Amino acid sequence: MEDGDPISYEALTPGTPVVSATGVQFGTVHHVLQVPELDLFDGISVTVHHGLRFVDRDQITEITTTVVRTSLTDEDAANLPPPDGPPVLAPDLARFEGSSLSARLGRLFGRPHWRNVDQ
Repeated sequence: MEDGDPISYEALTPGTPVVSATGVQFGTVHHVLQVPELDLFDGISVTVHHGLRFVDRDQITEITTTVVRTSLTDEDAANLPPPDGPPVLAPDLARFEGSSLSARLGRLFGRPHWRNVDQ
C-alpha cells in the first residue's frame, strides 16, 4: 500500500484504509473521535465486515493521506471492541430537501432532525 504524506487527524477522511502492524487492511475509517475545543484526538471508529470497531489513539502509529497504520496484530484487529459511549449525532439536512409539505415546513420552522453517525 502506498505510504502517502503524513497528515493530522483533523484531515483524516472517512473511507481511508486502516491496516494492522503487518500491513493487512482490516477496515476503513468511519469517524474520527475528537474533542475539537481541547484539540484532543481520542481515536477512530472503523468500519469492518461485522460492524463498527474502535481503535484507540495509542494504537495508531501513523496517519497519512492514503492509510492509517496501527500497532495491532491481525488477531488484535479481529477482536477490536465496538465504539463505547453516547452516540454521535449530526443534523439530517437532507430531510428538508425537496418540495414535499414536510420539507417545506421543516425549512420554514427549522426544527432539526438528527441522525446517528455511528450507524
